[in-house]
Parts: sequence; C-alpha cells; structure tokens
Amino acid sequence: MLGFVLLGVGSGSNGLSDIFQSAFGSGSSSGGASIGSLQKKVDKEPQNATAWRDLATAYEQKQRTQEAVSALQRYTALKPKDDTGFSELAAQYGILSRTYATDYQNAQLEGATASPYAAFAPPATTVIGKIFGDPKGLQDPIANVIQQQASTKQQTAFTNYQSAQKNAEAAYKKLAGLTPDDVSVQYQLGQSAQSAGDYKTAIAAYQRFLKLSPSDVDAPRVKQLLVQAKAQAGLGASGAASG
Repeated sequence: MLGFVLLGVGSGSNGLSDIFQSAFGSGSSSGGASIGSLQKKVDKEPQNATAWRDLATAYEQKQRTQEAVSALQRYTALKPKDDTGFSELAAQYGILSRTYATDYQNAQLEGATASPYAAFAPPATTVIGKIFGDPKGLQDPIANVIQQQASTKQQTAFTNYQSAQKNAEAAYKKLAGLTPDDVSVQYQLGQSAQSAGDYKTAIAAYQRFLKLSPSDVDAPRVKQLLVQAKAQAGLGASGAASG
C-alpha cells in the first residue's frame, strides 16, 4: 500500500503552533473584510502586498485553501523576503496535501467496497477460482466500472498530492533560505522533500536539523527519517511512492 509522509509535525522547538498560526494568517490584518471587497481591492491595486495577504487570510478562514494558495503566491512574489508569508504558503500546501491523501484513501476504499465478495473468492489455482478471475467469467460489470473509476480517482489524488508536496518543498526551501537556523523549517523541508521524492534535499534538511539541534526532542524521529530517506535514495525512482 502507498504510504504518505504528511506535513504538519513540527519539531520540538516550535511544533504545531507555528503551522496553525501560519495556516490561519496570524500576521494579517484583514479585520473581517469580505472576500468580495478584498478581491476588488487587489484587482484595483495588484501591487498591494497587504491586500493580497488579507485576501489569503479571508480565504483561509473560509477553508478555501486553493484560492488562499493563489493569493499567497502573489503576496510572496511581492514580498520575497517575508519569511512569515512563505511559512503560511507552505502550511496551506500542507493542508492541500492532506486533503489529497484523504481523497486517495477514500478512492481506495471505494474500489475495495465495489466488489466485497472478492475477499471470499476461491483460490485462483482452483477451477472455480480460475473462472472467478476470468474477465469474461463471473464478473460484476457495475463493480468493474466502479473499480475503474476509483482507480482513476486514486491516480488523480496521488498526482495532486505529489504536486502539493513539491510546491510545499519549494516554499520551505525559500523559507529555509530566509531562516537557515530554524530547525522546525528544516524538519518540514525534509518531510515535504521526502514525500515529493527529492531525497537529496530531504537528507540535507535532516542532517541540518541534527547539526543545529542534536538534542532536540524530535532528534530520534529525524534520525529515523534520515535513514529512511537514504534508503529511498538508493532505490531511485521506485522509492518515491514508499514515503
């Protein structure tokens, strides 16, 4: 089964509070303004970074994550030195990745329940088992269609998941460049890179974490992830899905 290395487990030095603060735009000052009014403002003033940040916060409060990401992309483009903007953007990509992971699991369950009797099928080596496994034999056409649809949903969800993780990795790379001594950022960069299949970056991030904070409460976990990332790097592309 495909495993997901999900974002959202910060290091002991900062932890989840940083992520949740970023996810809901703690640094913004939208003051409850409506999305409509904020959208009109950025349309009128596209170079107004504060307006884009406020719009992102408004979207986050409505749990419209993809739109929040778009607004934060514009904000960070205007404010490339603002580490809080990249932290918030990375957190939103983390939310997207968790959503896609859930979509994948739901599609997997949908496919499994489409043909529940398959679990009780006779061994494939028996006569009845061979008939049961024959595409032209004892097959439920409706269940087959549902399984094919579920398979498509799984592939789409996994593709979206990987894309979100790669984007999160890019945001954490920017953030790490702005805050090179923040062990929480190194932890999160390592996780996003590992999930995206970029094991070289993941290894470097975990090693940086351990160098900065060898006695951190999460150091044992990071050492485990480092060993795993090194093993996956040896597997090449085939290891990308084992995260």
